Amino acid sequence: MKALRIGLVDIDTSHPNAWVPILREFGHEIAGVYDSGEVRPAGYAAEFTAERGIPKVYESLEAMVDDVDLAIVHSCNWDVHIDRARPFVDAGKSVLIDKPMAGNLKDINTLLEWEIKGARVTGGSSLRYCYEVTEFLAGMAEDEEVLYVYSGAGTDEFNYGIHAYSLVQGILGAGIYSVRHLCDKPRRQIEMTWRNGGRAILTLRTDGVYSPFFATIVTNKRVEHLSINTRNLYRAMLEKILPYLAGDTDEHVPLQEILEGEQAAIAARMSWQQDNRTIYLTDLRMDDAGYDGKAFAAGYRLNQMKRK
Repeated sequence: MKALRIGLVDIDTSHPNAWVPILREFGHEIAGVYDSGEVRPAGYAAEFTAERGIPKVYESLEAMVDDVDLAIVHSCNWDVHIDRARPFVDAGKSVLIDKPMAGNLKDINTLLEWEIKGARVTGGSSLRYCYEVTEFLAGMAEDEEVLYVYSGAGTDEFNYGIHAYSLVQGILGAGIYSVRHLCDKPRRQIEMTWRNGGRAILTLRTDGVYSPFFATIVTNKRVEHLSINTRNLYRAMLEKILPYLAGDTDEHVPLQEILEGEQAAIAARMSWQQDNRTIYLTDLRMDDAGYDGKAFAAGYRLNQMKRK
């Protein structure tokens, strides 16, 4: 794989710290960090770079653009992902956007337009690429078909909940057709259908408590339970998508397919706001508020401060 110069944009979450050693192991250089300060306190970026031997803290995205081949956007406020990514896309650089990639249809459409115009942009949940799903799919018989999937996640409806949507996507593939909220007690449950007849049920914790990732899969031949090992999730994702972002291959999961997960989550929100009405992905409109990234980031910052 071509060695990349990588810039980290907003080091809000635990992901930058976990990803840096993997990126270096793959032969890539961490050129520097830009942090907006929306989540982390003043001085955190300088501490982060010093502790990890990263050479530079950038004062602006524009100053970083010429020094990198790839920007990884880790902002936990998904509503700023487009603004953070745009300078790099405009300069023809690759961009990896951490999950959730977007929280409203307007931003989703912008990402899709970028890909149509040739930008190398991808990202989302690492559950989409986990080894357990890859091995399950590789072991399916030629005449085997996935009929139903039951999956779940904690700790919330979207920031963490997107993992469950992405996990069932990885199993059932593209073609999510409709979404319906079933109940919210004791856990929020979501029903999803696919155009080819596939169906999934998600159980999402909304109480801030972590739940293990899992998927129980029913095919026309067997029932298989996958318990996801979180220790190698990031490696599985990065080794799959970095060759595409480096320009070494054009093989990748199209954004249209990845972003069906975000669209399904937005549709689920609409369903529980509308008395559990079935929402088709075609029902989504630009004026729907979606999920509020700014509010989530404010709460995330507060939780970080409480831990200190």
